[in-house]
Amino acid sequence: MLVAGDELSRTQQGNNNAYCQDNEISWLNWKKADQALLQFTQKLIQLRRQHPVFRRRTWFRGRPVKPDEIEDIAWFKFDGKHMQYEDWQHDYAKSFGVFINGRGMQARSSLGVRLTDDSFYIIFNAYQGCIDYKLPGEEYAKDWTLILDTSEDTIINEGDEGRIYQASEAITVHDNSILLLHHVIPKDEHTTVPMV
Repeated sequence: MLVAGDELSRTQQGNNNAYCQDNEISWLNWKKADQALLQFTQKLIQLRRQHPVFRRRTWFRGRPVKPDEIEDIAWFKFDGKHMQYEDWQHDYAKSFGVFINGRGMQARSSLGVRLTDDSFYIIFNAYQGCIDYKLPGEEYAKDWTLILDTSEDTIINEGDEGRIYQASEAITVHDNSILLLHHVIPKDEHTTVPMV
């Protein structure tokens, strides 16, 4: 969730209740905007607009759904295995991945057509060092394209080519970073409705 000014790197000097401040703490100064952060945020907003899987209108269930009988959302450890209940209880568990199934959305368009989209895999690494992270098996996707790496402040534009990883391949994730990987489904299976 973004608050007005986050895209400019406006900190409000740590004040989370700046609504009552009619001064520099709460004012937006576009001239002082961190242009790199602003462009990065704009690209993330564009990515969200292009993919309804990031704008779901229903809750995830965490269970297999049609047509592939793969979970609509699944959580993974760095070794590529599913997270279990006890894995969430460890305070040292600072790295995990989440699979978001674009073909498993249970939503329909305004015309009643079932929405489908590409699938995404997000890796979060809050460790203070790099970690070799194993991607999930082929049942989730045969290949993944890296489109976002916060350690390099890069986001690949749609249509541009990012590095491709195969299912179960290890990928190095830098400390305190997030990776976003994209699996494209065939165009004839898409019923994506872009946000306007």
